[in-house]
Amino acid sequence: MGVRMKRLMIGAGLLVAVLAGCSGQKGEIDQDRVTRVITALASDDMRGRDSFTPDGMRAAEFVASEFEDAGLERMDGLDGYLQRFSLWSVAPESVRVTLNGVAYPAEQVAASLGTEVIHWTLGAGPLVTVAGEDESLFQAFRRVRSEESDGILIVPTAQTEMFQRLRGYLSRPGRITDLAAATNLVVVLSDVVEVRDFTIDATAVVSETPLVNVVGVVPGRRTDEQVLFGAHYDHIGIVAPVDGDSIANGANDDASGTAAVVELARHFRAMGTPERTLLFVAFAAEESGGFGSSHFAESIVPDQVVAMFNIEMIGKPAVEGPNTAWITGFDRSDFGPILQNAVEGTEYSFYPDPYPDQNLFFRSDNAVFAQKGIPAHSISTTPIDVDQDYHAVTDEVGTLDLEHLTSTIRAIATGASPIISGDATPTRIVMEAEQR
Repeated sequence: MGVRMKRLMIGAGLLVAVLAGCSGQKGEIDQDRVTRVITALASDDMRGRDSFTPDGMRAAEFVASEFEDAGLERMDGLDGYLQRFSLWSVAPESVRVTLNGVAYPAEQVAASLGTEVIHWTLGAGPLVTVAGEDESLFQAFRRVRSEESDGILIVPTAQTEMFQRLRGYLSRPGRITDLAAATNLVVVLSDVVEVRDFTIDATAVVSETPLVNVVGVVPGRRTDEQVLFGAHYDHIGIVAPVDGDSIANGANDDASGTAAVVELARHFRAMGTPERTLLFVAFAAEESGGFGSSHFAESIVPDQVVAMFNIEMIGKPAVEGPNTAWITGFDRSDFGPILQNAVEGTEYSFYPDPYPDQNLFFRSDNAVFAQKGIPAHSISTTPIDVDQDYHAVTDEVGTLDLEHLTSTIRAIATGASPIISGDATPTRIVMEAEQR
């Protein structure tokens, strides 16, 4: 992969033309084509694109066909445009605990399991931790989990209410990307302060779920410098019916971003050989924990990725009005100012995330890349604090402003141009330890 791209020495006049979408331009970003792609992804036939169903796979195959039609190249080692990987579902089946000779009832035991069978006795290896008097259950839980080893956590009965909440959460199947690295944690509600002896037996049902990312490449002249454009193609699937409708179509979230990635791929492929290599990725399972982006992040060399554009929910005009978009983590690199300068003199503008209290920088696929130092930011336009269609059956194409969506794609193409050409390189991100 890797390669260099023709320098896009775009003057203000051409920038305006690009944003206006003048017909006949090389690599024109076309609203009709954008509409076709988003309509297909958000159709009832896709049934909400849940990654853990055949519907998600059909959505991935649709994006792959668009990448092929656009003439993108394939990343080495993949199945065509599909990056296949597995997620393991681990559902606790039974847990039996004896501490200091006393057997504990099921309602006082919870477990987060990563293997099918465990049998622990004193000296068998798990770390035993008794929660401190002034430590909440969830503080203790996070502390023990951070050890990344098998463990037993004893929680006092004064925290029964919080324990029952945790027990309910842990009763659901856990999802694991690497069974070999999985750990087990058993939590016991007890006022025991010194564990002299224990026996713990537990079983779980382990099942494999195949997932796929969709990856296309426009090789550039520089083989070791890459610009990544990504969006998640999945949504939440079938939900409780509202007025007879149970399909959460996910038109804005995030068929809009996926359509943008597809159209940007067509645009930059048509523009010729770039200076820096371009990667276009549609991620699986963002809605379920960012498993697709996490997997893809392990397949790249972080120091070679100079920027990551995560495109998330761009189908509705932002609070600042049409032809504006906001960027998360604006103060963490100069990615945002580079985009601002690139569109200066046009009708479009970028500005910092107006919802800092919602921690959006860490809530989408960009986060796992940012943790590796990559200038990885989400670009969005949706007024998320008041959006009535978020994760609802009403998130359909008819609720979107497709002209605004298309102009945003054009603005992203323009904003990315100096980064792609090598004229600008965003500063790397340094993550504080407490945010990792």
